[in-house]
Amino acid sequence: MNWNLPFPSGRQPVLARNVVATSQPLAAQAGAQAFARGGNAIDAALAAAIALTVVEPTMNGIGGDAFALVWDNNELHGLNSSGRSPASWTPDRFAGMNAMPLRGWDSVTTPGGVAAWSALSERFGKLPFEDLFRDAIRYAREGFPVSPVIARQWEQAAAELHTQPGFNEFMPQGRAPRTGEIWKFAAQADTLEEIARTRGESFYRGPLAQKIAAFAAQHGAALSEADLAAHHAEWVKPVSVNFRGHEVHEIPPNGIGMAALIALGVMENLPYEKTAQGSAERMHLEIEAMRLAFADAHEHLSDAEHMRVGCEQLLSDGYLRERARLIDPERAGSYGPGQPPSGGTVYLAAADSEGRMVSFIQSNYKGFGSGVVVPGTGIALHNRAIGFVTTPGHANQVAGGKRPLHSIIPSFLTRAGKPVMAFGVMGGNMQPQGHLQMVMRYVVEGWNPQAASDAPRWRIDDAGQLILEPTVPQEIVEGLKRMGHQPKIMPPGNLEFGSAQLVALLDPEVSGTTDAVYAAGSDHRRDGHAMGY
Repeated sequence: MNWNLPFPSGRQPVLARNVVATSQPLAAQAGAQAFARGGNAIDAALAAAIALTVVEPTMNGIGGDAFALVWDNNELHGLNSSGRSPASWTPDRFAGMNAMPLRGWDSVTTPGGVAAWSALSERFGKLPFEDLFRDAIRYAREGFPVSPVIARQWEQAAAELHTQPGFNEFMPQGRAPRTGEIWKFAAQADTLEEIARTRGESFYRGPLAQKIAAFAAQHGAALSEADLAAHHAEWVKPVSVNFRGHEVHEIPPNGIGMAALIALGVMENLPYEKTAQGSAERMHLEIEAMRLAFADAHEHLSDAEHMRVGCEQLLSDGYLRERARLIDPERAGSYGPGQPPSGGTVYLAAADSEGRMVSFIQSNYKGFGSGVVVPGTGIALHNRAIGFVTTPGHANQVAGGKRPLHSIIPSFLTRAGKPVMAFGVMGGNMQPQGHLQMVMRYVVEGWNPQAASDAPRWRIDDAGQLILEPTVPQEIVEGLKRMGHQPKIMPPGNLEFGSAQLVALLDPEVSGTTDAVYAAGSDHRRDGHAMGY
C-alpha cells in the first residue's frame, strides 16, 4: 500500500484496531461511543447510522431505505431493506407520464431503513438495541451545531420543498438553519425513542405506522398500514466479479451495484495496463466501461423478481469480453444495451479488532427525499419511487408491491476469500462510478484509503454528460477532448462527485500483528470524519 498523499485534501488515513468512517463527525463519534460501551463493528455502524438521520437530515432520514454488507469474521452477508411500492399502485396511475414524480406522495415507497437497523442488531450486534440510539436521541433533543456542507444542502432543499406536506417542520423559522446554528427536533427524539423501545415494531405495525398511513390518507396517497406491515428486511447472497486477483462484492438487484461489477468486468478485458497512471488514456477506459455498464443496467436491472436476464448472464466472461470489444481505446463512443444469453444518501463503514467489518448505506434519495414529513414525528419520507420507469413492458416499470431500481449500494472487497476493504461512495448515480474508481485507485494503483478517496473524480451525470472535478489536471482534460469527449469542468466545492468512506484491513506484515488493524479514509468533499478507538 502506498502511504503517500499526493492529492490536496489535508487529511491523513486513520489507523486503529476499531474504526468508523462517516460523512458527519458527530455520527462518527456516536459510532466510537458504541465501541467505548463494549460494542462491536455492527453496533458502531448502527449507532452512527441512526445518528446520521439527525445530524445529516439533508441526505437520509428515518423514512429512508438501507442496504448492508457484513463480514462476520467468517463470511460475507448481504442485507436488502429497500421497501416496495404501495400494493394498490398500477401502471395506469402514472399513464401518460414520461417519468415518475420527483417529489410528493407519489414518489414514496415503503421505508425500509428502520427494519435494517433491527435486523442487523438482532443477528450481529452485541449491545442492547436501545443503547444504539443514545447519541442520536441526545443530538435531536439537546441540539447540535449544523455543519457547513449540510447547511448549504438544507438551504437548497428548503427553497424547493417548502410547499410539500409537513416539510415546514424542518424550517420552523421559515428558513433552513445556518452553519453553526443549534438545531433541535424534539419530535424526532420522541420517534427515535419509540423505535428503540419497540425494536422498530411501532414504525411498521404500531402507532408510528398509523400516523404515517393516516397522513397519506389525508393527502389521497396510496401508502397504507398494510404496506408498512408487509415490509421485512431480506438477507441476500452478494454478487461479485473477479478483478485483478480480488473479488468485488455488491448487493444484487434491485440495487444498481451490478453496474459497477459490469464495468470492472469490462475493464479486465481492456488494455488498462498499457496506460499510464494519471493519464487521459486511463481515465478514458474507465469512463467508456462505465457508459457501457450503465446502458446494460438501465435496460436489464429491476426488482430481481421481475428481471428477464440474470446476474450470472450479465457477468459471464464471454458476455463481458463481447461488450469490451465495443470500446475504442482511443476514441469516445456511445453504447446501447447488450443482450446477454438468457439464463442523496449517507454511507459509512466500520470494523472492529475481532475482524468484523460493515459496509452500510442508507438514504432518502434526493436530498430530503419526497419532501413529505409526517407531522409531529420528524419522519421525512424518501422518494425511491423515482427509481421506476413508466415505459410499458420495461422490467423496471412501476407496479404495485414492487421494489424500484436502487442507486444506494454498499461494496466490499475480498482476496482469496479473506476481507480486504469495506467501502462505498454515496451520491446518486455516482455510486457505481465511485466504486469503479475506488477499486482502480486501491487495487491497481495501490493508494491508501485516504489517497484513493482524495484522487480527482469524473462522473457521467444523469443526462449522460461527462463532468470532471476542477482538480483533474489540464493535460488529462485536453487528452479526453482529443479522444472525442466533451467534459464539463465543475466549479470548486461542487458536491456532484459523491462522498467516499473506506476501511481497509492491513496486511499482518504491515501491522506486525495477527490482530485486526485498519486504515480508514473519509472524503474531504464532505464534513465527514474517520475515527479510531
